[in-house]
Amino acid sequence: MSNLVYLYLLAPLHTGGTTQEGNLLGIARESHTDLPYIPSSTIRGRQRASVSDRLIRTQLFGPELKDLEDRDFVEQYQSETGHQLTQLEQGNIWIGDGSILWLPVPSLSHGVIWITCPMLLHRWKRFNPGLPEIPPKYSTNLNSNRSAIYLKDAIFKNQQLQNWNEWRAFIPHHETTQVIERVLVLSDRDCAILIQMSLWRQVKIKLDEHKTVDGGFRYEEAIPPETIIYFPWGLTSAANGQSAEAEDKFKEHLEKHEIIQIGGQESLGRGFVQQWSGTTANQS
Repeated sequence: MSNLVYLYLLAPLHTGGTTQEGNLLGIARESHTDLPYIPSSTIRGRQRASVSDRLIRTQLFGPELKDLEDRDFVEQYQSETGHQLTQLEQGNIWIGDGSILWLPVPSLSHGVIWITCPMLLHRWKRFNPGLPEIPPKYSTNLNSNRSAIYLKDAIFKNQQLQNWNEWRAFIPHHETTQVIERVLVLSDRDCAILIQMSLWRQVKIKLDEHKTVDGGFRYEEAIPPETIIYFPWGLTSAANGQSAEAEDKFKEHLEKHEIIQIGGQESLGRGFVQQWSGTTANQS
């Protein structure tokens, strides 16, 4: 069984990609969709680093080399858990990649609209089988005023739009998501294009010791704030016999660390997210 953790971005988030094209420093992207995502290794590393209790950190995420070299800790671990540490091994939980669910897009007609697409909703519904039927493309809760929707350079006329009354069931329930009042389901293709157009791009330059420009400049991409991302997690085979304890400890960890920082540029206030545990959507 998998659980879900939701991430509501409080600031732009950048996780480094595998390639750099020209002066553009890209972000991590799914190879099959080209959509931005947060690699599981990035999430796991951040979650692990935020666990201050060494014993719990080792139980959940497995030992590090320095743990195995610390004889006192190895003896303490065996005494308290009944398990002997002899080698690098997996911990009690696994963590999956972070996938986009809703992403905010500026609108000339409606201020800010959160967009998604059937593919992203179907992906999420795998973890929420009790959800209503996935809506068709161009479903929205903005069709009552009978006006067109303007997103970036795209215009969606009233004739294209379909009323969507069950949209709240597809918004993860949390106090931070109450700001989401305008939603639009795009086609998979349109959604991918609009997400690409809506990424933050910051110009960065290098200064020398005299505070003058040293060399050229580059653009750095980031997922915009107010985006909703989620990642699955569950128990590994190593948790056999102590699955309930491992699950409770990780959930307790999530409750203690409601706001964490993922990715780079922490000193600039980037990558901060609100996280919470949940397995179902808001059915109100």
